[in-house]
Amino acid sequence: MKNFDFELSYKTSRSSGSGGQNVNKVETSVTVMWKLEDSAVFTDLEKERIALKLKNRINLDGILQLTVSESRTQLQNKKIAIEKIQELVNKSLIVPKKRIATKPSRAKVEKRLESKKKLSEKKENRKFRF
Repeated sequence: MKNFDFELSYKTSRSSGSGGQNVNKVETSVTVMWKLEDSAVFTDLEKERIALKLKNRINLDGILQLTVSESRTQLQNKKIAIEKIQELVNKSLIVPKKRIATKPSRAKVEKRLESKKKLSEKKENRKFRF
């Protein structure tokens, strides 16, 4: 888990939702922005992986953007936004394990065929014969 807090930039705006009159006058919603290409923390390979995994969240300027307005305070929203963006980036860096193709054992195949045969016989016995 790499820490890239110092590369983040923030923008505040008025939040919608609960908060009463507080919503109308205080900028509590926080948008955190991170320019992927300018990052000094990650290698080029890691940047490629992040760009590929988060391509739907990165805009045309190459900026990963995330807006949080869960809390009533700007400071709390900023903390939540930092946590979320770090979690997103760190999850995108995880390399999935390669799947090894396996063949079912002979016993398993025979068991499956036997159960199919039994079910077929059961259904055949349900038919009414004249």
